[in-house]
Amino acid sequence: MTMGKLILVGAGPGDPDLLTLRAARALGLADVVVHDGLVDARVLALAPHDARRISVAKRRARHTMAQDDINALLVAEAQAGNTVVRLKGGDPFIFGRGGEEVEAARAAGVPVEVVPGISSPLGAAAEALMPLTHRDHASIVSFVAGQCKGLTEQNWAGLAGKGRTLVIYMGVATAAAIAEKLMGDGLTPDVPVAILERGTLPGARVIRSILADLEGTVVRHGVKSPALIVVGAVAALGTDVDIKKLEMQA
Repeated sequence: MTMGKLILVGAGPGDPDLLTLRAARALGLADVVVHDGLVDARVLALAPHDARRISVAKRRARHTMAQDDINALLVAEAQAGNTVVRLKGGDPFIFGRGGEEVEAARAAGVPVEVVPGISSPLGAAAEALMPLTHRDHASIVSFVAGQCKGLTEQNWAGLAGKGRTLVIYMGVATAAAIAEKLMGDGLTPDVPVAILERGTLPGARVIRSILADLEGTVVRHGVKSPALIVVGAVAALGTDVDIKKLEMQA
C-alpha cells in the first residue's frame, strides 16, 4: 500500500478570506480532513465533497479525543494511503499542538508538511485596526495561554507594562485570576485592556476596559469564547465596540 501524507494547515482566525492560497490548495487535495471545533464551516466546504471530515473538537474541560488519540488517528489515516489535512484554527504552531502532531508523524515515517496560517491575534487585531506594536506605545508583544494548569505559579513578570503588549489566549474563564496575577506583578489597575471576541467572524466585538475591571467587563458583556484579551497601551487604539466590515470592491 502506498503511504499517504499529513498536511497541517492553519485555518486562520475564522474568515475563509484569510486562508492562504497554499492552505486552500491543500484542502483541495484532502481525502480526510481532521478539524478543530473552531474551524469555520465555510473553510471546511473548500475540501472535496467526498473527503471524510472528522471533528476532534476541544472545549474547556471537555475533549472529544485525547491528543495522543488524535496523533494516532492522523498516522493511521496517512498509513492507509490518504492525504490527511489536519485543519487547525489560527496557526498550527501557535498554541495548536502542531509540534506534537509533527513529531508523531515523523516517528511513524509519515511524510508531513506544515502550512502556516494567520494567527488569531493578528487577524482579530487587524480587523479592529489595533496595532499590537506601535512606535509610540509598544515595541514588544507576547502571547500566553490563560487556560492551563498552574496558572498562578507561572512567571509572567515583564510580559506586560510600559512599552509592551500582552495577548492572552483562552482567558475568558480565568479573567479574574489573570487580572489579579498581572496586578500582583506590578501592573497598575488602570492599564488599558481590550477583549477581541469572535475576531474576523460574524458578530465580532471589541470591548474596552481597564485591568481592574477585566472580570466585570467579561460578565457584563456576556463575553464568550473564542475571545482574546489584549493588555497594554495599544488596547486603547482602533475601532469602537462593534466592528463594521468594509466590502472589498472588485
